Amino acid sequence: MTPGTISPDQLTTLLQQRGAHALLDVRERAAFERGHIFRATPLPRRLLETRLPMLVTAAGTLIVLYDDDGRISTLAASTLGDMGYTEVFVLTGGFNAWRAGGRPVVQGLNVPSKVFGEHVLHDRKTPEVTPLELSARMAQGQDMVIVDTRTPEEYHRGCLPGAWSMPGGELILRIGEVVERPDQTIVVHCGGRTRSYLGAESLRRMGLSNPIVAVKNGTMGWQLDGLELERGASRWPPAPSAASRARALDVATRLAAEDGTPLVSPDAVAERWSHRDRENVSMLDVRTREEYETGHVPGSIWAPGGQAVQATDEYVAVRAGWLVLICDGFGRSIMTAGWLKRMGFPHVAVLEGGVPAWERSGRPLETGPPAPAPFGYEAAQRVVERVAPGPLGDDVVVSVDPSDVYQRGHLPGAIWIGRGRLELAIGRAAPDPTRRVLLTCADGVQSTLAAATLRRMGYAAARVLDGGVAAWRAAGLPVETGLGSMLGEADDVVQKPYERGRAAMEAYLRWEEALDAHGVSPHALLPERPAGPANIR
Repeated sequence: MTPGTISPDQLTTLLQQRGAHALLDVRERAAFERGHIFRATPLPRRLLETRLPMLVTAAGTLIVLYDDDGRISTLAASTLGDMGYTEVFVLTGGFNAWRAGGRPVVQGLNVPSKVFGEHVLHDRKTPEVTPLELSARMAQGQDMVIVDTRTPEEYHRGCLPGAWSMPGGELILRIGEVVERPDQTIVVHCGGRTRSYLGAESLRRMGLSNPIVAVKNGTMGWQLDGLELERGASRWPPAPSAASRARALDVATRLAAEDGTPLVSPDAVAERWSHRDRENVSMLDVRTREEYETGHVPGSIWAPGGQAVQATDEYVAVRAGWLVLICDGFGRSIMTAGWLKRMGFPHVAVLEGGVPAWERSGRPLETGPPAPAPFGYEAAQRVVERVAPGPLGDDVVVSVDPSDVYQRGHLPGAIWIGRGRLELAIGRAAPDPTRRVLLTCADGVQSTLAAATLRRMGYAAARVLDGGVAAWRAAGLPVETGLGSMLGEADDVVQKPYERGRAAMEAYLRWEEALDAHGVSPHALLPERPAGPANIR
């Protein structure tokens, strides 16, 4: 397929319209963090076959792709054509042309949600407490409950001393299990700012009589003030009681009326989902991972409530599409839907009765984590030779794992190439297309797709390690660790500000606090790099 092209001026006009469209940044995550177009969905090219079918369900949706200079976008457009998408355009000149024209450049990750968090703080005047003030109150033994609204994994790495793990979407259902008295102060924190404010305001929307405060700058502010985090905590609230569920139901009923959030039946959801190829539909299950894996509506994406709001640009690519929120009733869904509606998503609904109602309607559930086969995987399996673990001979071994996975363990002598730019770099690893090339990855899936790509390029002897590095290890064969031989920049992994050190945390908080409505801050989050070709060295 030959994609169309769209100029920066035309894209500017498109982004001001409300019609169904998707803007996809197909670079890797670190490149996206350094600078991107506001409200673009970060979707590295290597993940298109896996994630795009759920992000853009309607094949006729207008999709704009961009990378630094257009080379990777053009390759990605070909993949989209194979997947059946018919209205695909590449940004002329890529992000380099966008930036050269003096258009807004946005740094950071999940910026639309961070902009919204700052708006909520100022609009609702969320009560705050500084880390030093909170530390003094804790030393005095003041009566309070501290809740960490991040993911359990983030909480476990480091939380405020004594905090409970309670991701933002769970607050409406579980806060009653840890608060003992109506005058007990509830302290809400996250790693920085957004989830603290949204969590505190979620509790305030519940109408609790308790004093509720957000910790200014979260765990980063705590550390910057010289205070120690608790590491390895594992406090999770008890299962919701009947009283907690009843209160969540009452609150959700009130909020649904206040927000005008429609409750839709399983029949209505199933009907809309059946037309997803013509109209974009996303079903977001906002429960915990364990609940989701026990049984979920087929086709629904696990997007725990706090993260669905914190990372909307990753979960929703078509803002004009339909969003259906799902939980075990409608308490958690209603709270999440209310925030999404306030963020400007025009079509947000909640599955009335949640998963139990879906099951009562006689429809099946899926269990376990989602594991959809990437588009083209089965076809690639039919044409690519699989090689069992064993002697490598004179094969050129190429790993297409994420760079951090490669560094944790790869076949001896394997060369790393990010799969998203495989065609642009393979000539340096295997300049002779008649040479045998063995593709590897953790489990053999991405490497199978990569081997099929090389065969289409004329590498007729491209093969794949059957079962990937996992099978290699299982056979008792040795692996190498470390940087090895890497072609191109390892820009697919982003460190958190607190992993980068004090200066990075200070820069992050300064940047976020000053974000304007378009995601631009007068303070740099990261130093911008000069315009140039995509990261191929």
